[in-house]
Amino acid sequence: MSEKLTYKSAGVDIDEGERFVRLISPAVRETYRKEVLSELGQFGALFEPDLTGYERPVLVSGTDGVGTKLKVAFVCDRHDTVGVDLVAMCVNDILTSGAEPLFFLDYLSTGRLEARRAAEVIKGIVRGCKEAGCSLIGGETAEMPGFYSDGEYDLSGFAVGIVDRERIIDGKKIAVGDIILGLSSSGLHSNGYSLVRRLFFDLEGLGPETRFDDLGRTLGEELLEPTRIYVRAFKLLREKGVEIKGMAHITGGGIPGNLPRILPQGTDAVIRKGSWPERPIFRIIREMGNVPEEEMRRTFNLGIGYIMVVPEEEAEGALSLLTSSGYEGFVIGEVQKGSGEVRYV
Repeated sequence: MSEKLTYKSAGVDIDEGERFVRLISPAVRETYRKEVLSELGQFGALFEPDLTGYERPVLVSGTDGVGTKLKVAFVCDRHDTVGVDLVAMCVNDILTSGAEPLFFLDYLSTGRLEARRAAEVIKGIVRGCKEAGCSLIGGETAEMPGFYSDGEYDLSGFAVGIVDRERIIDGKKIAVGDIILGLSSSGLHSNGYSLVRRLFFDLEGLGPETRFDDLGRTLGEELLEPTRIYVRAFKLLREKGVEIKGMAHITGGGIPGNLPRILPQGTDAVIRKGSWPERPIFRIIREMGNVPEEEMRRTFNLGIGYIMVVPEEEAEGALSLLTSSGYEGFVIGEVQKGSGEVRYV
C-alpha cells in the first residue's frame, strides 16, 4: 500500500472536533450554575450540589432523544431548535416527580463532524438548559464514518435533578374530585413525526416551504417548533404554595397513554372534549391524513403538553398564576371513580 493511511483519510477529523469544542465552549459556560466545579473537556464533569434546605435529598434522572423530528431538521437544514427538544424531553420527565433540574449531558453522533452545524445543535441545548435552569456540564461527540448518511446525526441526552423525599410528587395523593389542569403545548413537540413525515413528505409530496393559511408560517417552521419546557411554571406554583398532587408529561401515547401512569387505583381521569383550543397543525393532520380520532389522541399531545392535578379549591388560583408566568392553562377535566383509565366526555 503506497498511500499513507490516516485517521482523517478514514473519515475522522480530530482537528474539526477540537474546533467544535472551541466554538461551543463560551455558550456552554453560560449555563453553569455555581455548583459546577469542572471545565468543558475534562474526562468527568464535577457538580457539588447545594443541599441546604434538603432533609432527605433524592436524585431524579431521565434520558431521552428527539426521534425522527431530526429528519425534518435535515430536510430544512436548520439545527438550532432540536437541542431545545432534547433538553425538554428529559427535564419535563424528571419534573413530574417535583425535581429541580441540576445538570444535563448530551450525546451527538454523526458520520462526519461539521463543527459549525454541530455548534448550532449545541446552541439549542444551551437555550433549553437556560430555560430549565440547569447546567450543561458535559457530553460526547462521536464521529462514526459509514454509520450515518451524509449530513445526518443522532441526539440523546440525560438530565439529573433533585427533590426532597418528603416533597416527591407521585400521584398517590390524587383523589376523586381533584381538577386536571392542562398546560398548552407549542405544537407537535417531539412525538408523532414518523406519521407526520409519512403524510406530508411521502404521501402528499409537500416540501418544508409549503404554506398553510392556518399556520401563518411554512410547514418546516411549524414542524421544527421546539418542545415547551415547563420548569418555570412548576416552580412558580410550588413557591406560591399550590398543592400539586400529580404531573404528567404528554409525549408518545398522548393523554390516554401518559396520564394513567400517575392515577391511583380506583380512579379515572375524565377529560372534557373541547375544553382547550387545538392548534391548526393537528386539524390539518387529522383531515389531510384521514386519521381516526383515537389514533390522533394516542399519537399526539393535541395541544396539551403537560398536566398538573390539583385540589378543586386551588384550580382557579393555579390558572391565574400560570397565566401570569406566560403559560396557557385550562381546566380540562377532573378525577372520578374508575379503574385507572382516561375517559373523554
